This record gives sequence, C-alpha cells and structure tokens, in this order.
Amino acid sequence: MLLKCYLLMILFYYKYEETKNNCRYRCGGFWIAGRENRGGETMTPNRETQEKRQHSTTWIPYSYYECRMPEWFVNVPMHWHSEFELIHILHGRGEFICGSRKLEAGEGELLLIPPNMLHAAYPCREQKTYLEAGTAAAVKPDNGGDGSFGDDSRDGDGFGDDARMLVYDALVFSPAMLGAGSGDRCTNECIRPIIKGNIRMNVCIRRGMAEYEELRPLAARIFSCVRGNSARSDLLLKSELLRLIWILEESGEILFEKNGAEDETEAIRPALEYMAQNFREDITVERLAGLVHLSKSHFMRCFRKAVGIGAIEHLTQLRIRAACEALSDSTEQIADIAFACGYSNLSNFNRQFLKRVGCSPKEYRKRNRET
Repeated sequence: MLLKCYLLMILFYYKYEETKNNCRYRCGGFWIAGRENRGGETMTPNRETQEKRQHSTTWIPYSYYECRMPEWFVNVPMHWHSEFELIHILHGRGEFICGSRKLEAGEGELLLIPPNMLHAAYPCREQKTYLEAGTAAAVKPDNGGDGSFGDDSRDGDGFGDDARMLVYDALVFSPAMLGAGSGDRCTNECIRPIIKGNIRMNVCIRRGMAEYEELRPLAARIFSCVRGNSARSDLLLKSELLRLIWILEESGEILFEKNGAEDETEAIRPALEYMAQNFREDITVERLAGLVHLSKSHFMRCFRKAVGIGAIEHLTQLRIRAACEALSDSTEQIADIAFACGYSNLSNFNRQFLKRVGCSPKEYRKRNRET
C-alpha cells in the first residue's frame, strides 16, 4: 500500500512538472540574446535537435529572434522550416543564401523567406576577413580591449560604429497567421501557392523598389506588435502580415512564377537534413552523395553551388555553432564539448574554433559570461 502511494506521488509530481513546463512554453515567442525566451523565461535551446526547433505553437504561432553576427554567433548555417521568416536588417550588411539565390543585404532592407526554402546567413566580406585572420575583435567590438560594450562604444542607433557587425530582427511565423487553414478564395489563390512553392518570390525587398517606402514602416509595425506579446497585439499582427502579402501581390514585380532554378538546391536537401541531425558522427562526402543518389563529384558541385561552401566546411560550421551554444549555456569541460560536437582531437577543435570564431573556446566562454 505504501509502495502504491509512493508511486502515485511520483506520477502526480511529473504530471505537475509537465503542466508547468507547458504553461511556460505558451507564455510568449521570443529569442533574445541567443537564447529562446518565452514570456520572459530564458530557455536553453536543445542542441540535440537544433534543426527541429519548434518556432510556433497553436497558442502562439510565431517566434521572434534578435540576431547579432558575429557577436552572438558566427553564422546561420543552411536550414529550413515550415514557417515564413521575415528579416529586418537594423545595422550592417550580411550575405544570405535563399534557395538558389545568393545576395547581399544591408541596413533597412527586408527579406521574406517562404516556408521550406533552404536559407543561410553569413557575415559580409569584411567580417569574413577578420574571422579568417583569427582576431578576437571579430567576436566582440574593439572598445579598448575589455570585450564588452560600454556607453562610449555606441552611437545614436545603439549598435556602435563597427562595420563588421550585422544586427537584424527575425520573425518566424506559421502560415496560420495568414489564415492558411481557411478554404476561401483568397487563401487558395494568394496564400497557398506561396506555401506550396508554386510561386517563386523575390525574397529581398531593397531600398530602390517602389514598394520599399511603404513596406519598411509596415515591418516596423509588425515587430512592434510582436514585442507587445499579447492577444490584442497578435490580432493587429495578423492584419499587418496580411497587408504585407497584399502589397507584394499587388506590386507584380515581387511575386512571379516559379521555374526550375531550385532543382539543384532541392536535390541536396536530404543531405543537409542528415548533416543537421548527425553532425556529431563521422560523416563522409561519399555517404552524403549516396543519400541523394549522386556521384561524389556531382554532389560536391551541386552542394557548393547551392550552399556557397563545400560539404565538409558546412559540417564544420554546424559543429562549431553547436560548440558555441554549449560553451555559452553549460559548464561542461571544453574537451567534453569538443568530443560531443564530433571532434576526436582537442587540438584540431581548438584550431578550427580559432579560425572561424576569432578566439579560443576558453576566451569565447569568458566573454559570453561577462556579457
């Protein structure tokens, strides 16, 4: 009898914890300072399932991310998700890969990425130069050598005058925000073709476009609604997102018919997915080529054309990004983190980390704890 009562108490405890965690999860949808924050509570991202991160729920069908590159992370490797993503660049310039297109975008410009499109973000060329030179300044702006932002290092926009930094807001939102579940004619003719990929989009909204002057303040209102973090602000957010799509549809030059240019990108999607889920393992180019039924040489050409870098470099970036998260979010030994991220040799891990981040793993952990 006592054993039965004890088991029931354990069961009720875990049910309580599960309910409590679910409530925390539903409180909001934010990614602040490199960590996910829902309703004000900081949650460490799960490195085991990075590409499976849930950006939206039925209760709150979006997530908001503040991104500073390379201060908080070196790059955003090639990935995709079933939601739309709206990016508003606040400072600096970055290089983006969206499907088969490679483009550079700068301050004030917008990107709208449709569901399931492969995309990535990298530092601009000046930033890459600093990173490859192995300078610690590529991770933190140079403000006298203390590795942190002081009041004197910021200009009027709050980002300082460091041309190497890319700062942008990102809203990842479910198609449900656009009424994707409805069966009316506007959904069937205007929304679903975008979701299914039947219409190809010019994802970058630049300053020179006729619609830019209307779309930039609209984007500002969208992110203002997101920061409102309430049911009422969500109501306004839906209307603003629908207006965004309406303007793009009306413009004629933003949306146009899809052609076959995405074929090579789609061909390597299974390999990218496999790498994202298994980057800790010993992965060979032969294995990846076999997954997509291509010869090794043809796979390597397709991969570089679609992603902009080779498969091994992409694998290294996935590992280094996971190591950066572990260094920031845990107290594990650096050697343990290296082995957990797929490195069997600590010296090689330290060398690769320094080359891509600009400082040693120990220095990176110290700087992130200070800030």
